[in-house]
Amino acid sequence: MVKITITERAIEQIRRVRGNKHVKLTYDTDDCGCAVNGVPMLLLVNQLDEHDVEIETNDIPIWMEKHRLIFFDEQMTIDVVDGAGCFQLKSPNQILNARMSLMER
Repeated sequence: MVKITITERAIEQIRRVRGNKHVKLTYDTDDCGCAVNGVPMLLLVNQLDEHDVEIETNDIPIWMEKHRLIFFDEQMTIDVVDGAGCFQLKSPNQILNARMSLMER
């Protein structure tokens, strides 16, 4: 089971732009060569898909596509990258994305 801790700074930054949209953590494979090569990214979406599942967090609800869970670690943290205007997704084992953007779709 995946669990995400969101730092206070990241919570503040996401809340500023979120509005009424859902926050979705996805594994973007577009232009990455194949389905197992991809980049984690945050999306703001109006509607959820039928395959989206809610991930346990300490604050803001985050959704993921069930079939993409395999690409993520069980324990992760979303934090803000100082001065870069983006986020970092990390786990105790690795940095999954050092400069993760929050895109609107």
